[in-house]
Amino acid sequence: MIDGKHILLVIGGGIAAFKSLDLIRELRRGGAEVTPVLTRAAEEFVTPLSAAALSARKVHRDLFNLTDEAEMGHIELSRSADLVVVAPATADLMAKMAHGLADDLASTILLATDTRVLIAPAMNVRMWLHPATRRNLATLEADGVLTVGPDEGEMACGEFGPGRMAELPAIVDAVRAALSDGPLKGRRVLVTSGPTHEPIDPVRYIANRSSGAQGAAIAASLAALGADVRFVTGPAEVPPPRGVAVVPVRTARQMRDAAIAELPADAAVMAAAVADWSVSNASGSKLKKRDGEMPALEFRENPDILVEVSRHPDRPRLVVGFAAETDDVAANAAAKLERKGCDWIIANDVSEASGVMGGADNAVTVMTAGGSETWPRMSKSEVARRLADRIAAALAT
Repeated sequence: MIDGKHILLVIGGGIAAFKSLDLIRELRRGGAEVTPVLTRAAEEFVTPLSAAALSARKVHRDLFNLTDEAEMGHIELSRSADLVVVAPATADLMAKMAHGLADDLASTILLATDTRVLIAPAMNVRMWLHPATRRNLATLEADGVLTVGPDEGEMACGEFGPGRMAELPAIVDAVRAALSDGPLKGRRVLVTSGPTHEPIDPVRYIANRSSGAQGAAIAASLAALGADVRFVTGPAEVPPPRGVAVVPVRTARQMRDAAIAELPADAAVMAAAVADWSVSNASGSKLKKRDGEMPALEFRENPDILVEVSRHPDRPRLVVGFAAETDDVAANAAAKLERKGCDWIIANDVSEASGVMGGADNAVTVMTAGGSETWPRMSKSEVARRLADRIAAALAT
């Protein structure tokens, strides 16, 4: 339902901006209040007068407008809405959002808001497919930003491909979904993510190449479906998404303790790449390099967090583990499913040739007691959305 909801609509400067006027009309027809924010570039395509007439509200344009700042400062404006919609979300706006830039009213609002954000990307096909835009999209989705589109088709420039802004019904449906409670409302979900760092001395540690991108994307997708997400994360490269309760940890033992402390939960997604071993005789001071001498490091096995959660008295109804393998992926994952006592295993090939570890894409096989399902290679954000939908369906039965 959008009736009575307040939507802040940021209109970017692209040819698709003309559709934003119809979007205002459709949202108001559903009972929503719409406050438009125009970028300077957007004014080349739509006029503030048109946006004001259709929204019946003041249009905000200038970060340094003293009257606007006195009446409603940009910080208050950024937090007064139930949802922030960016349509069209140009490549420039997406880049600013991904990198935290704030050089105009629109980008400042988007950086200052603590409200959920939905973007409708629209740009030339080559811009959409450019590696920089793909990286920015992955960052935004990992941060919890919702997306709708783009569609594939003929563009105003004459080229054909993905990049057209989603059609209005799809955007309105996405707005409704973002403002709804979601199928996981009232469900508590534990997600572990990122690597662990096992100290050798105060400056050195044992770790792996996990960026934490997949775990962050999963947490964001679960939160988007209404879940109360408890996000236990090691020192990952990718920041945690908005809208989740973050529990930062560093070592495997800290992660085990934090994960157990979050039980009971309805589901647990154990996506962290936990180091298998730690150094039992870690030094309290930096080990010095001495010619011809190697430090005598003693190793101990780290706790198996997946096993402990799967066997815990407060075991979640659904426990999902991950199997990152370099050889015999299916066989090793199937063995792990049986050995660990979890319900599902998400298996993937993390060999160097796959580019998965630390990359933007993933190719996974979902293994359960009833069989397996291999998904095509896709963005980690899309993997997360599909997995979140599957978790919601499993908990609904």
